[in-house]
Amino acid sequence: MLTNPPLSLYIHVPWCVRKCPYCDFNSHAVKNVESNQQTEFDLPETEYVDRLIEDLEHELPKVWGRRLHSIFIGGGTPSLLSPKSFDRLISAIRARLPFENDIEITMEANPGTFEAEKFRGFREAGINRLSIGVQSFNPSHLQKLGRIHNPEQAQAAAEFAHEAGFDSFNLDLMHGLPDQTLEQALSDLQTAIDLKPHHISWYQLTLEPNTLFYQQPPQLPHDEVLWDIQEAGQKLLAKHGYGQYETSAYAKSHKFRAKHNLNYWQFGDYLGIGAGAHGKITRLDLGQIHRTTKKRHPKDYLSGSINSISTDTPIPAHELPFEFMLNALRLLEGVPLSLFSQYTGQSLASVQDILHQAIEDGLLEDSKIQLQPTVKGALFLNELLERFIPIETDVQSSSGSANIQITQL
Repeated sequence: MLTNPPLSLYIHVPWCVRKCPYCDFNSHAVKNVESNQQTEFDLPETEYVDRLIEDLEHELPKVWGRRLHSIFIGGGTPSLLSPKSFDRLISAIRARLPFENDIEITMEANPGTFEAEKFRGFREAGINRLSIGVQSFNPSHLQKLGRIHNPEQAQAAAEFAHEAGFDSFNLDLMHGLPDQTLEQALSDLQTAIDLKPHHISWYQLTLEPNTLFYQQPPQLPHDEVLWDIQEAGQKLLAKHGYGQYETSAYAKSHKFRAKHNLNYWQFGDYLGIGAGAHGKITRLDLGQIHRTTKKRHPKDYLSGSINSISTDTPIPAHELPFEFMLNALRLLEGVPLSLFSQYTGQSLASVQDILHQAIEDGLLEDSKIQLQPTVKGALFLNELLERFIPIETDVQSSSGSANIQITQL
C-alpha cells in the first residue's frame, strides 16, 4: 500500500544573465537595461510571481492536509529577482500550505547578481539556506565556462552569506574543467574550504546534449587525471571535516545535509511550480504516483489559462522500481529497505531477483534492512542502476561513472 512521503516544493525561475555553454537547464538569457549608470534586467517579475502563486493554488487539491518539508528555488538565476518578490511569494506559500517547524528554504544564487544588502533581504524574506554557483575560482576556467563573475566576487559571495546571517549555505563547485590540472582542481577546492561553507557540492563537468559544449566539445582532462582529481579531492574534503553522503554532496555534519535533496533521493514527493518545473506526487486517493510538468518557455507559462500550462500523468507501474533506485542508490548510506514498498506500493518480491544478483556481484550490501550500494556499487553506479531499467525505457549511460541523468529539479 502506498504511503505519503515528505512533501517538498520546487520553484523554478527561468532567467539568467547569460546562458552558460555547459548548461542544459531550462534557462533563458534576460535583456539588460541601462538605468542611472546601473545594469537592470528586463523581467516580468510581478507577473511571474502572480503566476507562481496561481500555479501553486492549482496544485493544492493534490496535497490537501500535508505539510511542507522544504522549499527549493532554482533556475536560471533566482537571485535576479528582488527580495521584495520573494517575501511576497513565501508569504503566499505559507498562507496556503502549513510549514514544518524546521523547514529548509533554499535559493540558488550566482556571484555577480547580488550585493550584501540584497543577501540580507533574502534572509529577511524567510530564505534560510543559499546554494551559491561558484563553479571555479580560477579566472581562466570561469571564462571558459562562460561565467559572468570573477574569483573576487565568488569569494565575496561566501562572505556576504556569513554576514547576512545564513546559518547554512552551499558552494557549488565543478571539476574536470577544460584543460584543468590536478593542482588547479585542488586549489579550487581548498579555496572553497577556506571560505567555511557548511556544505559543498563538488561534481565533475559532463557534456550534456543541447548545450554548446556538446556541439563544440572543449578539451577535457584525460580519464587518469579525472580519477586523480576525484580521489585527491575526496581526501581533502574528508581531512577538513566534510562528510560525503551522496555522489557529489559533502556536509560538515548531518545538520547541514540538504533536506530538500535528501527528500528527492529518498523518493519523497515534491510540487513543482514555475516554467519547466517538474513534480512528483503520491495520490493515495487514486492509488498512483503522478508526474507533473509545466510549460518550459516563460512566455508560454505566463500566457493562457492556468489549466493549459501543465500536464499530469501517472508513472507506469513498471517504471517505479527504476525511478526509486535512480534516487535512493545515490545515497552512500542507502535508505531503509522498507521505503521501497511504502513509497512505490510494490512488493519487494518484484525486484528480489535483481537485488540478489547485485549482492552476488558485489554492487549492493547484503542487508535485510538497508538498501545500500557497496564501494564498488557507488563507483559503478550506472551498471547498478541499469539493472532496474524496464525494457521500454531508453537511458544512455557509460559504465564506471554515475552519469545517468536526473531531470534538474
